[in-house]
Amino acid sequence: MNHFDPRVLAKMKHLHLRARFIVDGVMVGIHPSLAKGFSSEFEGHREYSQGDDVRHIDWKTYAKFDRHYLKEYREATNLKATLLVDASASMTYGHDGWSKFDYGATLAASLAYLMLRQQDAVGMILFSNKIEKIIPSKATSGHLFAILKELEATRPAGKTASGSVLQELAGSLKRRGLILLLSDLLDEPGEVIRGLKQLRSKGNDVMVFHLLDPDELEFPFDKATLFQDLEEDLKLLTDPNGVRSAYLKTINSLVESYRSACAQNRVDYFLMDTSVGLDRALARYLSWREKLKK
Repeated sequence: MNHFDPRVLAKMKHLHLRARFIVDGVMVGIHPSLAKGFSSEFEGHREYSQGDDVRHIDWKTYAKFDRHYLKEYREATNLKATLLVDASASMTYGHDGWSKFDYGATLAASLAYLMLRQQDAVGMILFSNKIEKIIPSKATSGHLFAILKELEATRPAGKTASGSVLQELAGSLKRRGLILLLSDLLDEPGEVIRGLKQLRSKGNDVMVFHLLDPDELEFPFDKATLFQDLEEDLKLLTDPNGVRSAYLKTINSLVESYRSACAQNRVDYFLMDTSVGLDRALARYLSWREKLKK
């Protein structure tokens, strides 16, 4: 069974099962160094003193020098991450019972599961045109269920205002960390980019997972279609063949504007087609996380 195929994941009702299924599948296929925890790193030796914990004696060193030495470890800096998940109405678009929000929620759950497994602290913020829910970052294993419970209870609604939410967040965060934005970014690019810049200027690392449905990327419609704005009371009956070229030019321009601005501001940008497996997103995160150890 493909661990990452959205069609397979859509059949799993419980978010916890999806997250574990994905993370376990990723861990099987990656280099062992990426899968390890980051809680401590070897720093050096010191000579044993009475009262020291004998479990830390390096017996190989003893065999070589006939003296007792302890291994000393340096605690690695724990990562504090915040999952910023778009829960606006536009995220309800999708196919066969699998929406952009389902994809984003599953990705958020998988990232949280993975981070907590690696002893990092993770929290979550759900937003539409305002911050809807805040779950503070914690590193306890039981914290995962608070995140999963909120994701499963959320029904996307309301307008999008990613830019203003990012700017508000940049002004309120008191400790630097990693911000992971999961959104379709169907918003004013200038405002979103301004928010990303402000987060970076405060010393935060930022990763953007730009979630778009295949329909939004490819515009496959070929018959007269009634299009409805999910955040406004607007409907438009049109011939797709007459607008396809202009639409694709617009969406490609939007994607490129985000890609370019993120590169200029050292923000890690990743376009996610919601018909594609989530393993690529987790591998991207793990590769980024590994760099912190170097």
